[in-house]
Amino acid sequence: MNNSADTVCGLEPAPISITRRMFLADSGMALGGLALGLHLSDPAGATSTGAEVTAWVMIQPDEKIIVRIARSEMGQGTLTGLAQLVAEELECDWAKVSTEFPTAGQNLARQRIWGSFGTGGSRGIRDSNLYVRQGGAAARLMLVQAAANKWKVPVETCTVSKGVVTHKSSGRKLSYGQLAADASKLDIPKEPTLKDPKTWSIAGRPLKRLDTRDKVTGALKYGIDISMPGMLVASIRDCPVMGGTVKKFDAAPAMAMKGVRHVVQVGDTGVAVVADTFWQAKVALDAVVVDWDFGPGGKVSQPQIDAMLTEGLTASQAFVGNKSGDVDAAVAGASKVVEAVYSYPFQNHATMEPMNATARYTADRCEVWAPTQNGEAALAMTAEASGLPIGQCEVYKMILGGGFGRRGRSDYVRQAVLIAKQVPGIPIKLIWTREEDMTHGSYHPITQCKMTGVLDASGNLTGLRMRVSGQSILAGLSPQSLKDGMDPAVFQGLIATGAEGFLGYEVPNLLIDHAMRNTHLTPGFWRGVNINQNAIYLECFIDELAHAAGIDPLAFRMKMIKPGHGAVLEAAAKRAGYGKPPAGRFHGVAQVMAFGSYVAACAEVSIDAGGKLKIHKIVAATNPGHAVNPAQIERQVAGSFAYGLTAMLYGACTVKDGVVEQTNFDSYNVMRIDEMPEVETVLMPSFNFWGGVGEPTIAVAAPAVLNAIFAATGKRLRNLPLAGQDLRRT
Repeated sequence: MNNSADTVCGLEPAPISITRRMFLADSGMALGGLALGLHLSDPAGATSTGAEVTAWVMIQPDEKIIVRIARSEMGQGTLTGLAQLVAEELECDWAKVSTEFPTAGQNLARQRIWGSFGTGGSRGIRDSNLYVRQGGAAARLMLVQAAANKWKVPVETCTVSKGVVTHKSSGRKLSYGQLAADASKLDIPKEPTLKDPKTWSIAGRPLKRLDTRDKVTGALKYGIDISMPGMLVASIRDCPVMGGTVKKFDAAPAMAMKGVRHVVQVGDTGVAVVADTFWQAKVALDAVVVDWDFGPGGKVSQPQIDAMLTEGLTASQAFVGNKSGDVDAAVAGASKVVEAVYSYPFQNHATMEPMNATARYTADRCEVWAPTQNGEAALAMTAEASGLPIGQCEVYKMILGGGFGRRGRSDYVRQAVLIAKQVPGIPIKLIWTREEDMTHGSYHPITQCKMTGVLDASGNLTGLRMRVSGQSILAGLSPQSLKDGMDPAVFQGLIATGAEGFLGYEVPNLLIDHAMRNTHLTPGFWRGVNINQNAIYLECFIDELAHAAGIDPLAFRMKMIKPGHGAVLEAAAKRAGYGKPPAGRFHGVAQVMAFGSYVAACAEVSIDAGGKLKIHKIVAATNPGHAVNPAQIERQVAGSFAYGLTAMLYGACTVKDGVVEQTNFDSYNVMRIDEMPEVETVLMPSFNFWGGVGEPTIAVAAPAVLNAIFAATGKRLRNLPLAGQDLRRT
């Protein structure tokens, strides 16, 4: 993507070649989630009207400001945060701001003027803040210039505040609504000057989210809520074993049932029933008898997968992600060597809104309405599945009922289009059952990790070896992104340097490598991606080394921590009163640098005589560089902790005869509200970079709690989840 000012603000952007691979690659890397003109259609057919000043700003005659948001909204608050950035530079009245999504088709037709539609990797704000701010700033300059032109005065004699331009000497005033039509005809400034973030009055403030009211009143429409005249609903069953195919099926029992219109095969792998209602389709689908070819995956069960990963821990071949010094020599001359093996399971995204998409196909056009984390990837998939040129396809992006990385893939969009293609002219809404969603996910990659630490006589860490054995997400979703066969994303938070994340400690002798061991289950970008297990492996083992050295875990870390990490770690520990917990409670700490941000946590836990864990409180400190909405950041931290702690306590998918055994929330538990700790956030923006929030913070919750559990019990828990493990004190 070109982020130059002329492309950003709309001045004769250079032509960009748009390919399906570009969309799909963008979708893959963004998750570690669209008719040319001034009228943007929503799924109900309504359109916004007014004057487009820049691509991000439309102003209506009634003074309402519509801010276009290209990124997806899935509860993380990107929609409000980006609107704040635009409104800040625009100098408008925040009370009059609303938002809308442009479409992927419009973006394509306008040379990707809105940039990337991918929403993942905590990139929604940090990767687009510059050009959306420029869009707002350019619009402000144009509106002020339009007023100056009307009054025939120098532009520098005019000021603007809350959407009203004032001529300083005469006191004359014109509103943005009165000026928008004239402003839209002016040339767009190429390099508008942006405000110093330390002077922000709209951005940087804890404003209420723009979508909350509609959520609590039920007015907000998700993809699953779509309704259209003549619409039919489809339910699908894909081969229970990933990689398997349909051999044959008997549709007769289903076709005899009430409301059923069609029974169709979907590609090589699935069968769907199309009916008047979802329940009719679901019940009828249960009656369809399918003969499956499970393929080689049907012979795979969990013990085989675990054994394959264990073999990788000592394999001679591995991809090196970070290396310095000579670990073998350090081991040979060590005063003490500590070893441990950790493991992390498959996990499902388990979004509250299961996968769904609505498609309408005709011979010359295919339209899709979908909750997607990447409208461009969904558009590319629509074109591929429909067989139509991409210019004859469109994707209308909906609010997501949870994403967590799962909706960066467009497999469900493909299915909806393939079904609609067999029922032309009629809108078909495909809804996955919860069971389909649980057993056909893109799972958090399963891994094991062997850790070896070297301590000298003074308790200093002089060597660290870390062998990760397990899946590669890129090998499964975007093999063209591998680097000479290696998956760089495996080493999140473990590399030497990098804007996305890097190892937070200075270790003179270091070797971190990856033995790639892939299974038949599709891996996926699960909120926090590989930093989840990497933070647990590293931060829990650092704790082990501290205890082996006889040094306090916080002090042990501070002796070797890199610049930037120490401030957040010290802040979290200080706010939590580290080392002085209430009677019967115990502390644990952890830190990471990931997704461009520094994050640390201090957890406070207790465990009763029966081994019941209570997580009382977690203090998190984060430096994301800039804080666009502090209140939203606090909620993101708390929400990410709920998700990360759920994974630590309960999250595990297991395989039997190729099939995922967990099919619903009765077998894939989630954290209850009475288990949720108090969360306090220490926000430490340094204003010198742009980092993420929702994904880096998730990574520190589990290791901080696990370290606190050790402090409470003397037990080192190295295999997740904790459910079923004995937490009683030793």
